[in-house]
Amino acid sequence: AEIRAAEIRAAVQREPRKMTVQLARELGVPEVQVIRAMPEGMAVELDVARWEELIRMFERLGRVHVIVTNGSVTLEAFGAFGNFSTFGPYFNVQTKDLDMHLRPATLGAAFAVQKPGHMDGVNTLSFQFYDQSGAAAFKVFVTFGGNAPPAEKVAQFEELRERFRKK
Repeated sequence: AEIRAAEIRAAVQREPRKMTVQLARELGVPEVQVIRAMPEGMAVELDVARWEELIRMFERLGRVHVIVTNGSVTLEAFGAFGNFSTFGPYFNVQTKDLDMHLRPATLGAAFAVQKPGHMDGVNTLSFQFYDQSGAAAFKVFVTFGGNAPPAEKVAQFEELRERFRKK
């Protein structure tokens, strides 16, 4: 396992801009292993047990870029979190531009990730949630490259990263 971890770390360092989902597929490992192999400070593990409190905080971020990927499709949405509710096993986010129905019992890990974007190398700031098998559940990008993140967005990201950091 330690040899495999070193191999994953080397791949991340070799191609820091590469999408983590692509690296995971190329290496044949769950994406969460790629996130955990990122250099110190790039990915901070969060307390996934506090998922609801964290997701409710996303409302303060305004419009964000949400990405959900599975083996067949990647769906990207732009919108604001809010109008939260629960129904059975689902935690719902239902605003005019985001309609998500999460099954929190399946979540296994969460991270605050800061890495160069795959398109232009400009730093992206995101909160990423993984299921218990290590596959990405969903990712919430506070910034998505293009321009350097505005100071206000960086401050919000850092505040949430520290507040929810896994102890």
